[in-house]
Amino acid sequence: MSAMVKIAKVSSKGQITLPRDVRAALGTDHVRIVYSSGEVRIEPVNDVAGSLAHYAKGKKKIPYRVARERAWEAVVREKHKRR
Repeated sequence: MSAMVKIAKVSSKGQITLPRDVRAALGTDHVRIVYSSGEVRIEPVNDVAGSLAHYAKGKKKIPYRVARERAWEAVVREKHKRR
């Protein structure tokens, strides 16, 4: 596999936009940014256990989308709970 090299501008808010072909190659809407030895690496995150691996040891892996939906449902239940 050949390397894909792209240049992205950093906005005044410190944000970058990943080019479409890079996002497509990653295959996810969530990434982990790793800074080490003066280099930045962007890695795809496909599930919650992947993004929070040190918290999820021994836990069943679920897709990030499912975990996010469950979290929102819990927030709604908590907010509308009878007092």
